[in-house]
Amino acid sequence: MEKRVRFAPSPTGAIHIGNIRTALFNYLFSRSEGAKLILRIEDTDLTRSSKDFEKLIFKELKWLGIEWDEGPDKPGQYGPYRQSERLPIYKKYAEQLINDGKAYRCYCTPEELEEDRKQSVAKGDIPKYSGRCRYLTKEQEEEFIRQGRKPSIRFIIPDDETIVFDDMIKGRIEIKSDTLGGDMIIVKSDGMPTYNFAVVIDDTLMKISHVIRGEDHIYNTPKQLLIYKALGFVPPTFAHAPLILGPDRTKLSKRHGNTYIGQYRELGYLPEAMFNFLSLLSWSPEDNVELMSKEEIIKKFDFNRIHSANPVFDVEKLNWMNEHYIQKSSIERIVDLAIPHLKEAGYIDTVDDNLYKWLKDVVLLFKDGLHYVAEIKDNAKMFFVDEIDYDNQLKGEILKGDAKNVLLSFQKELEGADDISEDAIKTLLKTLQKKIGIKGKAFFMPIRFAITGQDHGPELIKVIPLLGKQKILNRLNKAMNLIS
Repeated sequence: MEKRVRFAPSPTGAIHIGNIRTALFNYLFSRSEGAKLILRIEDTDLTRSSKDFEKLIFKELKWLGIEWDEGPDKPGQYGPYRQSERLPIYKKYAEQLINDGKAYRCYCTPEELEEDRKQSVAKGDIPKYSGRCRYLTKEQEEEFIRQGRKPSIRFIIPDDETIVFDDMIKGRIEIKSDTLGGDMIIVKSDGMPTYNFAVVIDDTLMKISHVIRGEDHIYNTPKQLLIYKALGFVPPTFAHAPLILGPDRTKLSKRHGNTYIGQYRELGYLPEAMFNFLSLLSWSPEDNVELMSKEEIIKKFDFNRIHSANPVFDVEKLNWMNEHYIQKSSIERIVDLAIPHLKEAGYIDTVDDNLYKWLKDVVLLFKDGLHYVAEIKDNAKMFFVDEIDYDNQLKGEILKGDAKNVLLSFQKELEGADDISEDAIKTLLKTLQKKIGIKGKAFFMPIRFAITGQDHGPELIKVIPLLGKQKILNRLNKAMNLIS
């Protein structure tokens, strides 16, 4: 039997890190097992689904390097691949369940359902549907229809039954039917199927052999297994991956910072770094190597090595990985990624060949220390602003003693210099140290602080030519005024 897995996101918002990790595990399973990966869009939430979010799903998956074999843009024999285009299919199977006495139409109002919930809570029970519409007479149904009530369709949950399944990650799982909330809605009053119903139909008809998803779906699985059984379908093999946690070991959420994959893409994290990082959340190769290419990860991936412990989303580790991949990248690639951030900061506008060449030299100064490309806005700010703000604490530590003599001497030498290339500045600084008899930190620190506002950074002989003579002279004047 052909192995087939699927990633089935809802286009109701940006893709969460947890969802993209699920997509990645499905992708790695498909490529390591010779299986097919299907992309299915679950867009039956009419009020929240949008084509823009669907396009974003495609964009994020492609950015990360996840390819699929069938989907809305790659038709196969089991389509359509959008749930909104499969409504007649769901209607057929809902009617089948009604005819078989395994489902029924429910005319309950929101107020009646809320009353059921309150009564359950008052008794100390799990909130569940009372089943009041399960045994309606024909006359009662006709009366509800006359009142204008639009029915939903509920699936009958059996009493006191234990649903058992073997999970590829969690092992054997047993769940009592009495904990599932009573007869569940499978088709809403607007005619749209609910998740637990549609997913069973889709996974069966699309011949999905393995369902790999987050462990937050574990309590959906017994509901789905009951529907598989009622329709005479053979269920797939299930695997529920552990949820990703924040640093405080609670479920990753907005309070932990960026939680959507697009936020990291926009900050200038590289897809190969994110692919590498996410693959190691709950999985590790046998050799425990951490830095791996996409091809190496696919080659080493073994689904049996996914563990059940909840991984922590460690931004520092992601930054370390991304820094590694930035270092390995060409300067042109990083400049191209940096340009939108520099434009956003208002530092640059149109980029011609001369500016691009200059930007390459500037970005090269910081490239090996970037955790993500957007940091270039702050790291290289000194090159784009006319004036810099001097830190008062540093000012007191650096602009003292011989500092004014150093700055005045450097100013005179620079004013008379026709050449401020890297080699020329190297010679100028070396000569000046001998001339005034001040060397080391006492010499270099005042100059660095005066022209950059910082007490550390790239080599001065590289910084000075890129800043330009006039900008440096202006800053020297300002720094000396501070001393005065």
